[in-house]
Amino acid sequence: MKPKIFVARAVFPEVLARLEQHSEVESNQDDRIYSAAELQAKAQGKDGLFTTPSEPVTAALFAANPQLKAVCNMAVGYNNIDVAAATQAGVMATNTPDVLNETTADFGWALMMAAARRITESEHFLRAGKWKKWSYDSFVGPDIHGATLGIIGMGRIGQAIARRSLGFDMQVLYHNRSRLAPELEARANHARYVSKEELLRQADHVILVLPYSKDTHHTIAAAELALMKPTATLTNIARGGIVDDAALIAALREGRIAAAGVDVFENEPAFKPEFLDLSNVVLTPHIASASTPTRLAMANCAADNLIAALSGQRPPNLLNPDVVKG
Repeated sequence: MKPKIFVARAVFPEVLARLEQHSEVESNQDDRIYSAAELQAKAQGKDGLFTTPSEPVTAALFAANPQLKAVCNMAVGYNNIDVAAATQAGVMATNTPDVLNETTADFGWALMMAAARRITESEHFLRAGKWKKWSYDSFVGPDIHGATLGIIGMGRIGQAIARRSLGFDMQVLYHNRSRLAPELEARANHARYVSKEELLRQADHVILVLPYSKDTHHTIAAAELALMKPTATLTNIARGGIVDDAALIAALREGRIAAAGVDVFENEPAFKPEFLDLSNVVLTPHIASASTPTRLAMANCAADNLIAALSGQRPPNLLNPDVVKG
């Protein structure tokens, strides 16, 4: 008999067709958002789950569904999955790294440049019919070229962002849990490893690309924002919770930093409505990986992981290798 799986969110039809070749599939093509209790019920009798960051995969779910063998997340992040509980339950957990690195790096640059050059603010001005004349100080902002770029979180996406800075003649500073090998620093436009505090003091543009965990919660809060230049920008394409959103709103409102680009929020898709009152912030709904080729690659990667796990093989992107014996 084919294994049974539940696909928790709408996904590309061609990916569902692939999964149906290997499994008995129940899918949520209506794209409802399920609560933890509803997802737990949907997992009844299933061997595998195909999830996204919106689904809370909890210890209670594993306890209620001892037949589960795999939970495969269509995302590089996996803070929605209790990986320790999965390991204890003997359930393989996977993510989709690497396939979104370049697209996410592209978007980080787009968001940073939109914030620095006040693109959203000036477009709203134009659309409102307020553009009546040219002025020497209309929507002036900081330069990108020749500036200092600060990257917090220097994994593959951070390194891809740094490589793009070469064409803008930028100096690159970075902070990470550990220093990169010299050859990786050289490839990343000769990025220089510094403390978080030094990076925040020196950088003209700060981009956050680190994973979320209890240790990285509010990596940027009021104290960190106070270290930044008043002309600096902050871009968050990492995860909600990396930034204290209330502190960021206060810093933007009071002009303590120049601008911000925010793709991820605390408690998203809910977010603090005070963001909407600010003209010096560019807001996007968690779309850094949203190119058609990349999202399709992410879905296929999650499918690859699930097919492998339910075929008795080791999934390519296993997060908890202790569940696999030998």
